Amino acid sequence: MAMIPFRKTRIHMDNQKTRTSPKWKLWLIGGAIVGGGAITISAGDSFFEISKNLEIFTELYKELNIYYVDDTQPGKLMKTGIDAMLSSLDPYTQYIPESDMEDYRFMTTGQYGGIGALIKRQDDHVFVSEPYEGYPAMKAGIWAGDEIVEVDGRKIVGMNTEEVSKLLKGQAGSTVHVITQRKGMEPVTHDLLREEIKIPDVPYKGMIDPVGKVGYIKLNSFTQTAGQEVRNAMKELKDEGALKIILDLRGNGGGLLREAVNIVNLFVPKNQLVVETKGKIPEWDKTYKTLSEPLDAEIPLVVLVDEQSASASEIVSGAIQDLDRGVIVGERTYGKGLVQQTRDLYYNSKLKVTVAKYYIPSGRCIQKLDYSHRDSTGKVSEVDENAIAEFKTRNGRPVFDGRGILPDVDVMDPELAKVVGGLYGEDLFFDFATNYRLSHDSIGPAESFKISDGLYQEFTSFVKDKKFDYDTETMEAFKTLEEKAKKERYYEHAKAQMEALHNEIAPDRTEELVRFRDDISEVLLNEIVGRYYFQTGRAKSALATDPYVAKSVEILNGASYNEVLTVAKK
Repeated sequence: MAMIPFRKTRIHMDNQKTRTSPKWKLWLIGGAIVGGGAITISAGDSFFEISKNLEIFTELYKELNIYYVDDTQPGKLMKTGIDAMLSSLDPYTQYIPESDMEDYRFMTTGQYGGIGALIKRQDDHVFVSEPYEGYPAMKAGIWAGDEIVEVDGRKIVGMNTEEVSKLLKGQAGSTVHVITQRKGMEPVTHDLLREEIKIPDVPYKGMIDPVGKVGYIKLNSFTQTAGQEVRNAMKELKDEGALKIILDLRGNGGGLLREAVNIVNLFVPKNQLVVETKGKIPEWDKTYKTLSEPLDAEIPLVVLVDEQSASASEIVSGAIQDLDRGVIVGERTYGKGLVQQTRDLYYNSKLKVTVAKYYIPSGRCIQKLDYSHRDSTGKVSEVDENAIAEFKTRNGRPVFDGRGILPDVDVMDPELAKVVGGLYGEDLFFDFATNYRLSHDSIGPAESFKISDGLYQEFTSFVKDKKFDYDTETMEAFKTLEEKAKKERYYEHAKAQMEALHNEIAPDRTEELVRFRDDISEVLLNEIVGRYYFQTGRAKSALATDPYVAKSVEILNGASYNEVLTVAKK
């Protein structure tokens, strides 16, 4: 979705049930160098080995489908076999059947035909979790928290979100008949004209420090329009007086390689090397340089990254760092230095296959995991520490391969308390915000709305009789200790002490609602503001207290910007 993450450990929402995972779904450099002719296998032994095993596989597949005692469902069986084969390589090499082609199109273009809304399931019911700004659902007055009762005459109760999503999506220009129901109100009928929904690569831009003339751009993905959207955002901010720029790549799992090059080109001169790709076949040994004059080659630049910044995000941040064109702020990035290409298969299916590694201007490859070597359990290890090599930026600063992009300036932002995950997992923030929106017509400007003592008390009263479970890492470690103590027969001897320790470290919900008020208020604030001001409001609200942004403004407005780029890191 096009929502701005308000912290790396914050909860990510999609059109499935709300999840508490801190990981962002990563879209990697798919389709980066699409095309090319057939591969010629020069080694006779390899050709024989491939032919022999294809014959064995074909015969085995046929025999299984004929003789296996139960129905094998041939299509499902083949998909299982293909997926298992590809999983032995790396997680980015994937088979895309025709049935998943619409999802693939969405990931590469950010476009689909529909009403423009995220949905979620609670029990057997499906609700709108967020309408997109400016699209049919929002324009029809549908709110987050409204239940979807019926779509084109089909009752929704009992359906999963995937089924409902397919009913809502369709050709742009077609009409879908939707019945929604708001809590405590009568059902409402909507005849919605589907539109071509384009999830913006840049969901938010703005002046975050008018006095210091600092502009901010959030880039969420690298689809086919990413470069143009960043360019447009830059022009608008410069017209508003921006003399310094923050480019936020946190949570951005990547996308198209060419768009990464286009974005670097906004800040560096023409004909500058940005990235090289090197593969097993010479066809995939390519050099990517900037092709045009930059929009602004001098404007001070900070790039924000975190551990979910991957792939194309690492090309941009890595190139900016290697060329000493800007300061990288945040956390070490994910470490994906692999390039994928999509190849057409029969029956409208595709193969997304890793064809090369990429190397940024200093010559380093930042790939962290070595998929060519696995231990006896199949686990992949990181590149050996002894194999890590040092490279130099243009100004002679040391940088390293094999571990992602290490920021020039670290920002330590504590993870949200575990109680937040428990509350989020049971949709208690969502449900409270739904009730709040029904009883409050407005909240004032997004950037100035706060969680008052009274409002927080309302929330704690709302959740006190609700069920929400969570375990801290301490409790998880205690459970492991308890199991081992029982297995090794020490538990009975230390039972009293173990029980006392359990009571001391077990989360007390009432106490934690007080202790972690700041963390809980941060998520609650974001959820409530989103009900009134959608994605733009969430961004404005979150940026006001964002430690990454605060550090970036400090760097841009002080002497440390030039110091970082000219003084070697120690």
